[in-house]
Amino acid sequence: MVEQTDQITIIDVTVDNVSNVGIYCIKDKKSPGYKSKVDWFKSKINKGLQIKIASDTKNKQLGFIEFIPSELAWRPIRADNYLFIQCIALFVSEAKNNSIGTTLLKECEGEAIRKDCSGICVMSSDGAWMANKKLFEKNDYFIADRLGRFELMVKTLDNKNPHPKFIDWVKKQKGYKGWNLIYSDQCPWHEKSITDLKQSASENGIDMKVKKLTTPKEAQNTPSGFGTFSLIKDGKLLGDHYLSRTRFENIVRQEMKTK
Repeated sequence: MVEQTDQITIIDVTVDNVSNVGIYCIKDKKSPGYKSKVDWFKSKINKGLQIKIASDTKNKQLGFIEFIPSELAWRPIRADNYLFIQCIALFVSEAKNNSIGTTLLKECEGEAIRKDCSGICVMSSDGAWMANKKLFEKNDYFIADRLGRFELMVKTLDNKNPHPKFIDWVKKQKGYKGWNLIYSDQCPWHEKSITDLKQSASENGIDMKVKKLTTPKEAQNTPSGFGTFSLIKDGKLLGDHYLSRTRFENIVRQEMKTK
C-alpha cells in the first residue's frame, strides 16, 4: 500500500516490493547485510512485522519505521497486545524539519487502532543506535520502565492490559563465561560487524563464542538492553550495539590492561 500527502509518500514494504523499495538502512543491495535483513524480514517467524518508508515528491527516502506485535519483539520486553516499534530512523535533515518522525509514529498508531491493540511501546536511549525519548514524549508517550541507559516508552489506547515492562537482562550476564558475541539479522549492519569482529578476534588470539539469535524469544532473553547485539566477557557487558573493528580492538586493549 502507498499513502500520499501533499509532501510525502508512505510506502508499505512487502515481500513483493522489497526488492524494489529496499529496507532503507542499507542501500547497497549486493551487501551481505542487506540480504540477511531481507531474508529476516520475509521470515514467517516475524508474523505481523511491518516496515514503512517515508519518501518525498522526488522519491528520496527520508525515514522509516519498523514495528511488530509486542509478543514477537526482538528486544528484552514483556508486553501483551501492544505494537512494538523496533526501529525508527531519520537520516536526512528534511525528515527532521518536516515532522516525518511524527508522521511515521501516526502510521504505527493507526495500525494499532485497526488491530485493536492496547497501545504502542518502544525503547529509547540517549546512547547510540536507538532513538532518544524526545520524539516519543512529543507524541504523548510516557516512560513505563527504566533499566540502565534505556527507557521503555508507552502510548496506551485502552486499559485492558498491564503496561509493558523490561525483562531484566542484567541478571543474565553472569551466565556468560569467556568472550561472547551475540547478534541477530534484525539490523542489517550486524553482518559487517560480526565478520570484522570475528576476524579481529582470531588475529588477536581470542577464543570468541558467536551466537546468532533466530527467534524473538532468544532476543528477549539476551544479556543486553539492545537485545539483538551483545559483546560480553566473563559476565561483563562490553558492548550493547553495533561495533566497528576499531572500537572492538580498543575494547580488547582495555581488557588486556585490566588483567
